Amino acid sequence: MGILLVEDDLKIASLVEKGLSQAGFTVDHVGDGEEGLAKALDIQYDAAIIDIMLPGLDGLSLIQQMRREQINIPVLVLSAKRTVDDRVKGLQMGGDDYLTKPFAFSELLARLQALLRRSAGKSEPVVLHYDDLTVDLLSHEVFRGPEKLDIQPREFDLLAYLVRNAERVVSKTMIMEQVWGYNFDPQTNVVEARMCRLRNKIEKPHGPKLIQTIRGVGYVLKKSS
Repeated sequence: MGILLVEDDLKIASLVEKGLSQAGFTVDHVGDGEEGLAKALDIQYDAAIIDIMLPGLDGLSLIQQMRREQINIPVLVLSAKRTVDDRVKGLQMGGDDYLTKPFAFSELLARLQALLRRSAGKSEPVVLHYDDLTVDLLSHEVFRGPEKLDIQPREFDLLAYLVRNAERVVSKTMIMEQVWGYNFDPQTNVVEARMCRLRNKIEKPHGPKLIQTIRGVGYVLKKSS
């Protein structure tokens, strides 16, 4: 899926572009509103992420121009402005969702995916399954077979991410950016520590291993052969 990213903060843009690319999206990044409008008019994207404070054409004016040109793709608005009035204005101008800075990349990705599902008329199941593992996204309950497991909130987010990407290898960087947030310290060993705790809870003594380590690459949720 193609995403148009219009953001003049190069650090934020780089991290968002990297995270979305790792999540399987194709991203075109531009740094001002006029370039963003030109791209939107020239290329058919699946969604756009647009900052409000842009040089040249500001983000809200860009969104208005897109809507006037019948470009009706989902738009996620980014802004450092936090008031209710600011959020309302962003939505009234044609934005579909509004995310304030600073933000965790995991939230941006979740909001973007929700926008894409709604635009396609789809919704994510509220209960995820893999093998005999059940993850209830509404109640935040986890079961291995019939047994309910004691899973902490961050461990739940980590497990849900693994189940959504079952049998697909995910790197430590992907996990940090999409579970903890794009600005997380890459030198920390918190991923390894949480993964170890999660393994102990879902695998011991409940059943065969599900979380596999791919040395030098990352992790994958997959049944042991």
